[in-house]
Amino acid sequence: MLAWTIYISFLGALLLALLPRDQARLARWCSLGIAVLGLVFAVAGLVENRPSSALITLVDLPWIPSLGIRFHLAADGISATLVLLTALASVAGILFSWNIGHRTKEFFAFYLVLIGGVYGVFLSFDLFLLFVFYEIAIIPKYFLVAIWGSTRREYGAMKLVLYSFVGSALVLMAMIVVFVGADCQTMNLVTLAAHPLAPAVQRWVFPLAFIGFAVLAGLWPFHTWAPTGHVAAPTAASMLLAGVVMKLGAYGCLRVAMTLCPDGVREWQLPVAILALVGILYGALVALTQKDFKFVIGYSSVSHMGFVILGLMSLHETGLQGAVLQMFSHGVLAGLLFGVVGRMVYDRTHTRELAKLETMNLGRVMPFAAFTFVIAGFASMGMPGFSGFVAELQILIGAWHAFPTLAVLAGLGIVLGAAYTLRALQRSFYSAAAPDPSVPAPDPTPITLPEKAGAILLMVTTVAVGLYPRLLLDYLAPAFNSPLFDGLRKGGLL
Repeated sequence: MLAWTIYISFLGALLLALLPRDQARLARWCSLGIAVLGLVFAVAGLVENRPSSALITLVDLPWIPSLGIRFHLAADGISATLVLLTALASVAGILFSWNIGHRTKEFFAFYLVLIGGVYGVFLSFDLFLLFVFYEIAIIPKYFLVAIWGSTRREYGAMKLVLYSFVGSALVLMAMIVVFVGADCQTMNLVTLAAHPLAPAVQRWVFPLAFIGFAVLAGLWPFHTWAPTGHVAAPTAASMLLAGVVMKLGAYGCLRVAMTLCPDGVREWQLPVAILALVGILYGALVALTQKDFKFVIGYSSVSHMGFVILGLMSLHETGLQGAVLQMFSHGVLAGLLFGVVGRMVYDRTHTRELAKLETMNLGRVMPFAAFTFVIAGFASMGMPGFSGFVAELQILIGAWHAFPTLAVLAGLGIVLGAAYTLRALQRSFYSAAAPDPSVPAPDPTPITLPEKAGAILLMVTTVAVGLYPRLLLDYLAPAFNSPLFDGLRKGGLL
């Protein structure tokens, strides 16, 4: 079932490309139908993939036999969880983009190609195939930002793509070394993990692969593309960039770099954890000083992705589970926050400057937007009852076992997160500032049904996982007992 998420996304993009230009309404409904069908397949695949350490093969066909490359799609609990995140984000992104009127069919065609590439990365268990889907996901990002973006869109699109391609070049070099060094004539990830490189080689291959992927995950100091890209992107693309695309980088760090170079992880564990901590604190502090509402959310994503990397570097089962759960949680919450800021607020006020927003009394003018931001903000702060609380708690527990001092300092990031979230909430929705005659009044158009549906979908998800985290943890825990992680366990790292 899960493999069909890839097929229908690309077929949907082809269908949209064949539609007449004047069929914008049909393009919207076709895109939504395809995304909803993908969500159905994702949920069915999660149910089908019952909690187990076994890897479920979906498709395994020869592709380039001379190099041992196969079209190998498979899934475990980690893959199934992130496919579900992608499906949720794609449905919500289309609902928040219902107002797109400029080249509508092209917008949604690029959107579905991006979604198909993301699904492919999460389900590929052939290293070459994973890399191909990873590159496919980069291409539509440029067009979505450059054509339908706003603030410095060409600059943001180019910076996003250049950073992505530089990271991809590092991954490609590492991939070639792994293939040649393993000498087993296959690109199968499980087989490559069972034939690791010499420890001395792993020490320099690991940073190549890890940093190559971590660029897309927003690891400090390679993060600068993220806030710029988020701000320049249209709402749906912002939701995907922060909610899903950054998770591709973190997933590659876990699925490829860490499993294929377990000895390299040992050498680089502390330095990478320190970079993650810097990202947590730096992103939060910069978010606290921003004057642009969207930049607040953009830098908060850098901070939250720092928690993901810290959880991965804990090399503790609780921390690793927390890292994947944080990927899911942040994907949902970042999508929700960008939906509120980019679609509900910006499209009606035509400004993202907090100084102007605080004169508009948006809490009264847009009560649903205010309510949604309160829920998303509290969840992002790590309040109990929401998915963010469970994820960050597990990450800090795992980090405490590996490096207690860093865990304590990372806790400051949560405090700073509460500070910048409450500051943005107060200034944008509940300020007591007097109206400014020089600032135009916001558009009184009420929040539309598609916007409400997208927001409710994401709010229900974060509450459901927050109240009953076993919905996902029962799938994540067994996945780390699979043969793919044997190298980490044998080295005493897991």
